[in-house]
Amino acid sequence: MRLSQATLSAAVISLLPGLAPAQDYSFNVAARKGEMDLMAINTGVLGNMAKGKTPYDADAATAAAANLVTISKITQGLLWPEGSSNADMQDTKALPKIWESYDDFLAKWDAKAKAAEALLAVAGDGVDALAPALGKLGEACTACHKEYRQPDK
Repeated sequence: MRLSQATLSAAVISLLPGLAPAQDYSFNVAARKGEMDLMAINTGVLGNMAKGKTPYDADAATAAAANLVTISKITQGLLWPEGSSNADMQDTKALPKIWESYDDFLAKWDAKAKAAEALLAVAGDGVDALAPALGKLGEACTACHKEYRQPDK
């Protein structure tokens, strides 16, 4: 039994996607981890002030809040390509659910951005204004992490 050249070509072409190497998203994952680290550094500065671990400093609080706003304006699409979840690669806690509910994921990012902007608006007004706004930012971060990040073990 002879296969026609067209049939053989179609069979080979249909197998090619399975033979293609997986996309390396390690740079994307490293970039989004860097983004999260920058957010953690800045929320840490603010959190230490809110908890009284460091003296309140209006300029430092405003700078940290401004950094959080700037970070929240980074377009997220390049950092979260489909195929970069913890099911696809190691060294990430991003759950595959992100890409199943991508619009909700981006809405949660937007809620965090709005909370960062509200924080910036009051960051220089004293610790009594800072603490509740920082709490709202924390709630926005937690909402996303609870839904889309692998819990720590």
